Amino acid sequence: MTDQTIVGALLLGILEGLTEFIPVSSTGHILLAGHFLGFESTGKAFEVLIQLGAILAILSVYAARLWRMLIDLPRDPATQRFVIGILIAFLPAAVIGVLAYKIIKTVFFETPLLICVMLILGGFVLLWVDRWASKPRYSDITKFPLPMYLGIGLIQCLSMIPGTSRSGATIVGGLLMGADKRSAAEFSFFLAMPTMTGAFAYDLYKNYDLLSAADFKIIAIGFVAAFLAALMVVRWLLGYVSRRGYALFGWWRLLVGSLGLIALLVWG
Repeated sequence: MTDQTIVGALLLGILEGLTEFIPVSSTGHILLAGHFLGFESTGKAFEVLIQLGAILAILSVYAARLWRMLIDLPRDPATQRFVIGILIAFLPAAVIGVLAYKIIKTVFFETPLLICVMLILGGFVLLWVDRWASKPRYSDITKFPLPMYLGIGLIQCLSMIPGTSRSGATIVGGLLMGADKRSAAEFSFFLAMPTMTGAFAYDLYKNYDLLSAADFKIIAIGFVAAFLAALMVVRWLLGYVSRRGYALFGWWRLLVGSLGLIALLVWG
């Protein structure tokens, strides 16, 4: 394990934490950065497994609320309905993620050009949705209609193409279906918990026999960096989007995608 590898894992972990919950595609950023840094992980497992740090960050921020939900779940119909809604939204990604796992890891993850194109396309979509003046109909994530949970879950499946963004897809889905900007982001947080945990568990299951002790040390470095960076972002994001919306992230996607295309043309 070289110093260069350690620095690369640290930088990519910070990048994961900073970008996981904003609609810019953390996986796209990590894969592009890894490509140009020359960082290679066994079975592309690092890029998925360090998401555990971001998962723990969101769990720590929402720990009190999650504990209250757990206590209320046996007897409160509203809590039961919300948990069912999250499971409905999670199901499409669980099914398609398992069925398409091989093509995701061996084709999508290995195509920097596709990532750049999706960053740019997603940037245009985000800018358009942010300017879309439809009056929000829902501001409480626990009261979305059940078909709306399913719709957001189906749109989330687009994020299996790196560069699309899991949070971006779910936020756009929420906004198009009538959520206000804050609740769209907040539901994206809650949906991230089962989705990212499932992706982590399945990727670890598929790659465990391939990983060495050195791989786990690198993953641990990325995990800690991702946790600390994500902790800051989660606490900041809801207040920001309530005031400013999502235009900043749309322009950022266009910038990164365009610079990535130029870099690929120049350096390959």
